[in-house]
Amino acid sequence: MRLMRIGTPGNETPVIVDDEGQAYDLRPVTADVDGTFLETWAHQLDELDLTGLPRVSVEGKRIGAPIARPGAVIGVGLNYAAHAAESGLPAPERPIIFFKHPNTVVGPNDDVIIPPGAGRVDWEVELGVVIGRRASYLESDADAASCIAGFVLSNDVSEREYQLEHSGPQWSLGKSCPTFNPVGPWLVPAPGIDAGNIELASWVNGEPRQKSSTQDMIFGASELVRRLSQYMVLEPGDLITTGTPAGVALSGRFPYLKAGDVMRMSGGDLLGEQQQRLVDAGLPA
Repeated sequence: MRLMRIGTPGNETPVIVDDEGQAYDLRPVTADVDGTFLETWAHQLDELDLTGLPRVSVEGKRIGAPIARPGAVIGVGLNYAAHAAESGLPAPERPIIFFKHPNTVVGPNDDVIIPPGAGRVDWEVELGVVIGRRASYLESDADAASCIAGFVLSNDVSEREYQLEHSGPQWSLGKSCPTFNPVGPWLVPAPGIDAGNIELASWVNGEPRQKSSTQDMIFGASELVRRLSQYMVLEPGDLITTGTPAGVALSGRFPYLKAGDVMRMSGGDLLGEQQQRLVDAGLPA
């Protein structure tokens, strides 16, 4: 089973896709794939009776982010040792946390807008963790795992000048520009998924950039949820982007993105693929 949202921005239809690839309209069950729905159904989608739901086709339709606008988007920095090394920084002893504005979340194939005057826009393929149960002061990674609704593919687009020179030590100004978090194409429910062994890869204009696995994460998905719950309350529908592998433009090995470039992100067969074109904001610099 996997969850999708299809249709025009702001008017997406919630969809569930069964193991044979048939898609069903979820609107008889829920208005959207939001925190309320995930809290109720994320861990028991197999019990959802699909027989009375209308069948739909996703072919040729825009794919939206698989979760409705989250209440919070929490980013994790330098969570792969090789990426920390290419950034010239030591591997962190505890997670480095920043926030992205929730309205950065867009569909997996939507255009990414280069802010006026920006010259250091970068790609970051990541595993996204979607919260399904309220998480506060969790005592164990097992408790944290029970709070995870599912996993998504995420591109944590960044503007490095804004991040490193304008933002101080907390990075959020370089992470929160409009369209800076394509998510999807679908959400895979957490039960039965090994989040510690998911392939991640990225390409720019067809040329390989990143190729790694979540096996190389310093802090795994459940550990991140547990640690974060000591400092904040995570609510159903919140999104955690868990860090990116080596191979970004910040390394100095590749040029930064420009208008007309095309990014492609992959989470293997499990999380699917997404692709975005870079466009100028169309505003004076």
